[in-house]
Amino acid sequence: MRRYDPLRPRSGSSELIQARYAGLVVDTGIVLLHSAAVVRMEGFLLETERSSLFAPAAVVGICLLLGLVAGGWILGSEIKDIRLADRYVTVKGLVERTVKSDMATWPVSFKEAGNDLPQVFAKSEADKTAVLKFFAGQGIAPGEITVGQIKVTDKLANEYGGNNTGPRYIVEQTVTVQSKDVDKISKAGQKTADLVQAGIVVGGTNGQPGGIRYEFTGLNALKPDMITEATRNARASADRFAADSGSQVGSIRSANQGVFSISPAGSGAAPDEGGGGGDADASIMKKVRVVSTVDYYLVR
Repeated sequence: MRRYDPLRPRSGSSELIQARYAGLVVDTGIVLLHSAAVVRMEGFLLETERSSLFAPAAVVGICLLLGLVAGGWILGSEIKDIRLADRYVTVKGLVERTVKSDMATWPVSFKEAGNDLPQVFAKSEADKTAVLKFFAGQGIAPGEITVGQIKVTDKLANEYGGNNTGPRYIVEQTVTVQSKDVDKISKAGQKTADLVQAGIVVGGTNGQPGGIRYEFTGLNALKPDMITEATRNARASADRFAADSGSQVGSIRSANQGVFSISPAGSGAAPDEGGGGGDADASIMKKVRVVSTVDYYLVR
């Protein structure tokens, strides 16, 4: 009879042990693989968390950088504008045009005086007839003639008058000619001696000296072209100044188109500049003048 020995391996036990050992190894490998997968997953989560934290910081940094760049550019522009504001030149552009009057106005006043009002009025009417005849003889059309109201002065009825000597009644009338044919009116004005020879004393109106007034009515049509030319002349002066100073002309800082003045064609400086000027209304040919003042920036 064989004794049973518990320490002695039974038949087939080695295969069992090897099988159990292999299973243990497999289980251990699975555990190790699981652990490695867990470690990798944790690393991935850490990297993801770091990336999520880094992204907002990067955006903030880029925004700050762009803000600094924009702020520097704006500050530089402001400094440039401030420096540019101190560099400018003031120039004037002069334009003159010689024009011919296109309207003539000729008021002819005459008066009669006496103590008998009907008689004085009759003389005044006779003077008016003579004046109208004179105008007709100079080729002036009736439509160019206007007869004004009769003015009668009674010295005795003037309570504020301190001097009542001389004739009591004074009758005054005015006949006015207005025509676009300035040459015709100018020739007629040279023959006023014919009225004096007829016994008519020709004077002015409302205490003003008599005479023909010549006007130029086309000024508004000239203004745009003259202002444009004056500005161009001012720019040319600014260009010459800038070339001498080593600069370039920039944009307009301010501009003043100036005042248009009209003076006799043969006069010197305009009346608004202290020149003799003369009476522009007495001259058929006139000089239209404008001086524009422009400030230009100067840039390097």
